[in-house]
Amino acid sequence: MTQDVATPVGSSKPAGSGGPVGSGTPAGADKKHGFLSRGLRNKRLPGLALAAAAVALAWLVHAAVPVLPFLTVAVILGILAANLPGIGTAVEGVMQPGLVLAAKRFMRLGIVLLGLKLSLIDVAALGWATLGIVVGIVLLTFVGTLLLGKAFRLPGDQPILLAAGFSICGASAIGAMSGVTKTDHRGTVVPIALVTLCGTLAIAVLPALKGPLGLDEVQFGHWVGASVHDVGQVVATAQTAGTAALAGALIIKLTRVLMLAPMVTGAALVQRYRSRSRNRSQQGESQLSQAAGGTEEGKPTFPPLIPLFVAGFMAMIVLRTLGILPHAVLEGAAIAQDLLLAAALFGLGASVQIRSLLHTSGRAITVAMLSWALIGVLAYVGVQLI
Repeated sequence: MTQDVATPVGSSKPAGSGGPVGSGTPAGADKKHGFLSRGLRNKRLPGLALAAAAVALAWLVHAAVPVLPFLTVAVILGILAANLPGIGTAVEGVMQPGLVLAAKRFMRLGIVLLGLKLSLIDVAALGWATLGIVVGIVLLTFVGTLLLGKAFRLPGDQPILLAAGFSICGASAIGAMSGVTKTDHRGTVVPIALVTLCGTLAIAVLPALKGPLGLDEVQFGHWVGASVHDVGQVVATAQTAGTAALAGALIIKLTRVLMLAPMVTGAALVQRYRSRSRNRSQQGESQLSQAAGGTEEGKPTFPPLIPLFVAGFMAMIVLRTLGILPHAVLEGAAIAQDLLLAAALFGLGASVQIRSLLHTSGRAITVAMLSWALIGVLAYVGVQLI
């Protein structure tokens, strides 16, 4: 403990050393102020404080301009923080540990609470035909985007992350899928930036197309719910056509959210199969290495079939369906979910370097635009079938 207390974090002095010069620190002072000392030495606090301030600012901007979704504003603030002179240096330095924590942990907690917005009773009320059409749109968009990503040779896990984001529920789906693919938070930056960009464009583009496409209020709501990515963006887009459009958009959108659990579980199954195949192909090499005097490596690890936070998401859906939670709890959980996701998206936005994004992500931008067009067309066809 003595060594820890004497070790500074960055250029700051440890807590408890702020007394007069030359005065020793009493033995009891460490115990009395131990929690405070640990807190001040925690490298995550500056980044978390910045995320909290950004969330508050995003809330104020959304309150002043309701057409701008709260979560979209949080992402934009993160991107601005990372690219403005002076602030960007701090974000890459002292702020980074806290922002990484927010981007990873808060995202998963927000996904869990997202389940409280969805009741299986509301989904069943749509009918099997409508439910089948929505599922078909999700699957076709997922497969189509995945194939586009492979065709354009996107690096790493970008194809599957873009596929999840555009087909299911935007940044939340990307965060959930990255938990299965074990993608580093920086690997999710480009997909989340692109899905946020397209969702934001939808707020202006889709209402302008309502008249030319001959959609009435309810049809427009269904089209928005089936094609726009984030829930907040769905609300901002659908409310331009009235309350009936907003109600229809939300139920279709939340039905797409329901696909998060089976899609993530399916991806986990594929990952486990591929891991087993690689391990079998490497088994012979490992045995040869051991025979030559090498050491035996540990047992291979496989991604869980259902990540813990996805299981929590499913449990929240069950609780909402059973109707055992009071309205006040649901309202509080909805606010907490928005705050957690806003902090997570600010942290992810703070990882976006605009110059490198424009120079290195031209193919990803093309795939994103094609995927956005794909889900828009599929959703329009689905609306005509409904």
